[in-house]
Amino acid sequence: MGGAQTFKTALTNLDKFAYLGGFSGSCGGRDANFDPKTTCGGAFADPAAFNKKVKVLFLGIGSAEGPGTKKFSDALTTASINTFISSRPARPMNG
Repeated sequence: MGGAQTFKTALTNLDKFAYLGGFSGSCGGRDANFDPKTTCGGAFADPAAFNKKVKVLFLGIGSAEGPGTKKFSDALTTASINTFISSRPARPMNG
């Protein structure tokens, strides 16, 4: 599953998922339009409640994929959502 599918599934089922990993994607909020009350169906509207339910929110991105996931992570951090992001250098698919 990619990042968008992970978020679409997990954010609407936080009673079942406490460890989320989004790889090369997000559920929105990758630009200046991030609003924790509305982005991703409002899943981040209550940061304290979200952080209590979700033990780990990991975002992974390759450096060649652009700044979208990093912007999403920064917006979540600004909204007091705990995240962990890892950016890996680009490398050939067959290497």
